[in-house]
Amino acid sequence: MAEAEKSCYEVQFSCSVCLDILKEPVTIPCGHSYCMSCINNFWSKLDENAVYSCPQCRETFSPRPALKKNTLLAEVIEKMNTSDQATASNQNTTEFIRCDVCTGEKNTADKFCLQCLASYCELHLQPHYESPVFMKHKLVPASAQLQKNICLQHGKLLDIYCCDDQQCICYLCMVESHKGHKSSSVETERIKYQDALEKKKIECLRMIAQREQGLRELSKAVTSVKCFAQAAEEDNERIFTELIDSMKIGCSAVNKLIRAQEKAELTRAEALRQHLDHELNDLRARIPEIQQILSTNDHITFIRKYTSVCGRPMFKDLPTITCVSRDTSGILSISGVKKHLEDVCEQEVARISKQVYRFSADALGLNRRPFCCPSSPLPHEMGQPFLIA
Repeated sequence: MAEAEKSCYEVQFSCSVCLDILKEPVTIPCGHSYCMSCINNFWSKLDENAVYSCPQCRETFSPRPALKKNTLLAEVIEKMNTSDQATASNQNTTEFIRCDVCTGEKNTADKFCLQCLASYCELHLQPHYESPVFMKHKLVPASAQLQKNICLQHGKLLDIYCCDDQQCICYLCMVESHKGHKSSSVETERIKYQDALEKKKIECLRMIAQREQGLRELSKAVTSVKCFAQAAEEDNERIFTELIDSMKIGCSAVNKLIRAQEKAELTRAEALRQHLDHELNDLRARIPEIQQILSTNDHITFIRKYTSVCGRPMFKDLPTITCVSRDTSGILSISGVKKHLEDVCEQEVARISKQVYRFSADALGLNRRPFCCPSSPLPHEMGQPFLIA
């Protein structure tokens, strides 16, 4: 009887070796699943030179495949077992229904008669066992649910299912308001839909396991994004600190070059100043001497002194002296270096931003559609940011 009442999932998730529900399920390369102990024992009985094969499809493997527990299948089976235990527990809960015949203090009803539509305790149930009149009456365990399965209009048991109106009716309803409608017994209709409901249950459990796995993967992805962001921020701080230090070193080197150039130019200016001072003193000394010659009345003396004065060499013209202005390009300018560095930084920041977004999108699965609703648009397809608090 127990084997006949096995649900669809028990058959689907049973081991073909021990014929029981899978324990520590493993999946071999051909796709069939077995209990880890069953397949190990099956292969261990073979000779050393024997070929390892699947007990179901007979596909061979060489060498012996390594076995790993199928965690997803194990979780599905565990959830189904838990659900079945809860269902069995609910079904075993005792419901105290009172006898409809007892007067005064009513005893607990033991059976419910589908013909009498009444509940009976063991004492008042005896006529149904002893009298031939009640021999054809069908007795079922008493429960509160049976009281709800009585037609409110006719007071008869709702044991017929109207396929046209999709509702449970009694035989009088079928003759009156549901005349000519297609109908069947509630037992037949139950069997018809039970298998579909079992499959729906298995599908729901599979989707639950899938989404729990998705949440675990999402949690890992969020952790990886946080670790990536922290590492990237630390690298960014380090690289820009090194860049700033390098720029400071470059700035110091340029300053030294400027100071060295300044010292050289100032040295040249000092030498020129001393030279000009010497020539100035010499020229100033010649003025009185020339003035004295000009004031001489003696022509011969004038001519003699003129020859001595004019015979002295004259100084060359002054060299060109230029003042450096900040309004001009000057001798040295690093504005081009600044502009180049700004352009490079802007390009690198844009490139890194694309890499960061691409990494975050891949880690969080933004490029994959959610499995919960295949037709739903992704957050970034709706123009909305994908944020994680």
